[in-house]
Amino acid sequence: MKAIKLLCLAGAVLTFVISILFFGWWAMKDYLVFGDSRFDQVRWITSQATAAQPCYRGDMAYDLKQRVLLRGMPRQSVTILLGRPTWEDYGQIEYELGTCLWREHGLSIYFDEHDRLIRSRIVQH
Repeated sequence: MKAIKLLCLAGAVLTFVISILFFGWWAMKDYLVFGDSRFDQVRWITSQATAAQPCYRGDMAYDLKQRVLLRGMPRQSVTILLGRPTWEDYGQIEYELGTCLWREHGLSIYFDEHDRLIRSRIVQH
């Protein structure tokens, strides 16, 4: 009986530790995966996916999202800075980042009714 209690306690502790590690990684994922480089406009616009670098824009995405794309920025300024989007709709545009972590990723940028930036986020497809 004592062995069963110890096994249950060990299982609960292991589950807790794994949960903390997983949710910690999830919270830091954008920084860890997409936070290698500062945004470089020329590199952003001219880069293309290659076999050696399938996540061709991903390393700049976190810096772009955190430091460059500021709330309230006009849509026209965003498109001048980043070039033509891969996809656009009335209140949203998206730029392809490439294949990062075995999945296609993009940088989605959302605008209000006055074409002012509301938020940006890294999405996977």
